[in-house]
Amino acid sequence: MQIRVKCKCGEGKCPEWAVVELQGVVEAQPDFQDRLQNLEIGVLCRPSSQQVYTFKVGYHELTGSKVALKKPMLVLQKTKHTHTNSSNVELHVIGIIRHRILFKTRPKPLISKPQPAVKEKASAVVSNNAA
Repeated sequence: MQIRVKCKCGEGKCPEWAVVELQGVVEAQPDFQDRLQNLEIGVLCRPSSQQVYTFKVGYHELTGSKVALKKPMLVLQKTKHTHTNSSNVELHVIGIIRHRILFKTRPKPLISKPQPAVKEKASAVVSNNAA
């Protein structure tokens, strides 16, 4: 079987993608098992011009770095063409992966801010005792 690979972006103009590599397992809750497509699990950002990335998942924050791959990988989209007697398969290049973002340390727990109502009660108690 012959599979053709086509690139419509042009030499050196393919969109740049990256692989996010985590240590451990990311498990979805049973409620989301049917809806894993396009499920947002966290926020990935690069807070400065450095190559340091942060990934916030729930109340956890991971810190990672950008690492070059030894060999680049292609992101392909499969297209089937059915004719009367045979079916042809074509692969279209939609991106290239040259880097991975590696998170190899344990997540840091994030502590949420105290509620504003609690702060107001505490300051009111202090002002009453001061008078």
